Amino acid sequence: MNTKIIKTALAAVATAALMAGASGSAHAFKACQVTDTGGVDDKGFNETAWKGVQDAVANLGVESRLLESSAETDYVPNINSFIEEECDLILTVGFLLGDATREAAETNPDQQFSIVDFAYEPALPNVLGQVYATDEAAFLAGYLAAGMSQSGIVGTFGGINIPPVTIFMDGFVRGVNYYNGQKGTNVVVLGWDVESREGLFTNNFDSLDDGRAFAQNLYEEGADIVMPVAGPVGLGSAALADELGTDQLKIIGVDADQHETDPEKGHVYLTSVLKRMDATVVQAIEAAMAGDFLRPVIVGTLENGGVGLAPFHDLDSEVPAGLKRELDTITQGILEGTISVTN
Repeated sequence: MNTKIIKTALAAVATAALMAGASGSAHAFKACQVTDTGGVDDKGFNETAWKGVQDAVANLGVESRLLESSAETDYVPNINSFIEEECDLILTVGFLLGDATREAAETNPDQQFSIVDFAYEPALPNVLGQVYATDEAAFLAGYLAAGMSQSGIVGTFGGINIPPVTIFMDGFVRGVNYYNGQKGTNVVVLGWDVESREGLFTNNFDSLDDGRAFAQNLYEEGADIVMPVAGPVGLGSAALADELGTDQLKIIGVDADQHETDPEKGHVYLTSVLKRMDATVVQAIEAAMAGDFLRPVIVGTLENGGVGLAPFHDLDSEVPAGLKRELDTITQGILEGTISVTN
């Protein structure tokens, strides 16, 4: 956790302590997380958000509670359970919890909520959204994939055709296109068309068999680098790459650093497009502790460290020094606004 976050957190804790002392009662702030159907051990999305809660437990002294959703029908009961438990902040994780969170927030205006990967328009006064400019980091991943591909074909597929998924795919495709424009090449992306908004989707976030099958199909069409944007589904793609060998197929992970969260197959990951839900969850908890929901949304970007590109780890020696320098230059261009990831 960076120094700025720690200082902010300490200030929030001090304020809360003073308020508790003034009222004559001690109350440990309780942060309660509801996962989507991927579960808390999904090696990515929910697990990273939960890490943020646990960081707050360690650094801010809060209490934590967790309820996992096995199906979408669990969303409302899980949220209601935490309302009855009088959690100070209820954190819901994922776009698919958008409707359930809205309904609960409107019915319980005094309850503070924060939702990961979603924001409301117009904003709800008791809900802090957490969204991510993952297309910025995915743009870098696309450029990297284009520069590393030996076949001149790369691929991507998603879990469900929803904005938090397709924003990864948008950035990836546009990064490849930028590489082609800079190099005069014609690296092809299979699996997603930015203009038509059509592509490959497993329609779930849990089937490793689908992850293997979709990656297999892309590989058979010539792709030697694949970016699955489907939570644990991508673990099936990594298993295929492990069997084929990284000279045949490399994987780009998403959400967390998959080299670290999937260590048995860590060697197949060229990099991962990081969505640092842990950092924004800590910020949301800080804001709730301070009673400060003045801003309706937290946006994770390259600039504030909310998104990024993971190290190349085992494959570092295969990435040319010149390509690494180009990625640094592009990162600076994105930060300065001279390179657009949306065009």
